[in-house]
Amino acid sequence: MDTAFTAEQDEIRRTLRELLTKRSGPDEVKAAVRTAAGYDVELWALLSEQLGLPGLALPESYGGVGCGLVELALACEETGRALLPSPLLATSGLAAPLIASLGTAAQRDELLPRIAAGSLTCALAVPGSSLAPALGLSDDNTSGEWAGGGRAGGVQARRAGDSGGWVLYGEAGQVLDGHSAGLLVVAAHTGGFARSRTLLFLVGADAAGLSRTRQTSLDETRPQARVELRDCAAELLGAEDAGAGVLGALRVVGARVAALLAAEAVGAAASALDRTVEYVQGREQFGRPIGSFQAVKHRLADLYVRVQAARSAAYYAAWDPGEGGLALAAGLETARVVAGEAVQLHGGIGFTWEHEAHLYFKRAAADELLFGPAHRLRAHAAERAGLFASGSEGPEDRESPEDRESPEDRESPEDCAGPAGPEAVAV
Repeated sequence: MDTAFTAEQDEIRRTLRELLTKRSGPDEVKAAVRTAAGYDVELWALLSEQLGLPGLALPESYGGVGCGLVELALACEETGRALLPSPLLATSGLAAPLIASLGTAAQRDELLPRIAAGSLTCALAVPGSSLAPALGLSDDNTSGEWAGGGRAGGVQARRAGDSGGWVLYGEAGQVLDGHSAGLLVVAAHTGGFARSRTLLFLVGADAAGLSRTRQTSLDETRPQARVELRDCAAELLGAEDAGAGVLGALRVVGARVAALLAAEAVGAAASALDRTVEYVQGREQFGRPIGSFQAVKHRLADLYVRVQAARSAAYYAAWDPGEGGLALAAGLETARVVAGEAVQLHGGIGFTWEHEAHLYFKRAAADELLFGPAHRLRAHAAERAGLFASGSEGPEDRESPEDRESPEDRESPEDCAGPAGPEAVAV
C-alpha cells in the first residue's frame, strides 16, 4: 500500500484550507450556526460549485468528481479544522452511500446528480439517541434493538392499502441536519414482531405527516433535529427484496463514516493545538512567554504526539475502512484531551464560554456522545476480532501448565482463517 498522497489529493487539501481560512473563521462559524439552516448556505453553494465537495466520492456518471474515501477524508479533516457547519457528513457521508448501494437505478439517476451538485441535502434518520448502534460501531446492529425491535417504538412501516406504497409512523430523536435536509433516509421496522425486518425509506421534506424540530444541542456546529412521522407517505429505498442487505449496508457505511469522523476529529484537535501553541508563545508571565516553561512544553509535546497518532489511524482507516471504529475511538479521545488542555493552557480567558476554545471542546464532547464513547468503540472492535472469549473465566477454569498444548499440537498458520473485512460500497 502506497501511503503517500498524490498531487491531486494535496491540492484538494490546500484549496479547501485556503477557502475555509478566508470564509469560515470562528466569528463566521458562530454566525452561521444561528441561521435557520444551521450553516452558511452561500458557502455551501460555493464549495459545491467550485470544488464539487458533496460529490467528491460519487462516480462521474452521476455528476460526481469520481474520487474515493481518502479524498473525502482529507476534505473532512479540513472541515474539522474550521469546525465548518455543513451538511457534508449527513449528505455525502451517510445518505449518499446508502442510496448508491441500495437504491434502484431510477432512484440513483434521480437523486445522486442532485446530491453531487449540492442542490439536494440529505439526512439519515434512525431511532434512538445515538447513531453508533445503528451503524454497527458500538454494538452489533443485526438484532434490531436500536430501531425499536418490531414490537413498538422507533419507526414502524406498513403498506398503504392496495396502492403498493408505504406509510411510516414513529419518531427519531437526534437526526443530524434533519431540520434542513431536503430528503430523509428513514430506517423503519416492518412485518410485525414475528417477521420483523428493517428497511430504509425515502421521505421528502414536504411530505404530509412529517414534522421536524431543531433541537438545542451542545455543539451548535452539528445541528440535530427531532423527526416525527405520523402516517407519512414514503418510498422504499431499493427493490422489494432489499431488506436482506440493509443492515449490512449500514455497517459498511458506518465503517466509512467512522473514518470521516476520525479525520474531522483530528482536524479539530490539530487546529485547537495550533491555536494553543500560538497563544502560549505570545502570553507572558514572569517576564517570559509561558510557552518557554518546561512543564508547558511537555504538555504540548504530549498533545502533538496524540494528534499525529490519531491522524495516522484516520488515514489508515480511509485506506481500509474496516479499521474505522478504532480510528474513530482514537480521534474522539484525542479531540477531547486536546480541547480540554487548550482550555486549561489558555488560562482565565480560556474558561470564558465565549472563547473559541470552547467551540472545539463542545465539538469533542458532543461527537463522543453521538458516536462513542471511545471505550465502547474499542470494546466492540475487540469483540468482532475475537480478542476476548465469551463469558468470564474464573481461577479454577484457567489451564495449568501441564494442560497446555505442545508446539507440535498447535495449528499451523495455514489452518487459521483470519477475520474478513467489510465489503466496500462503490460510490
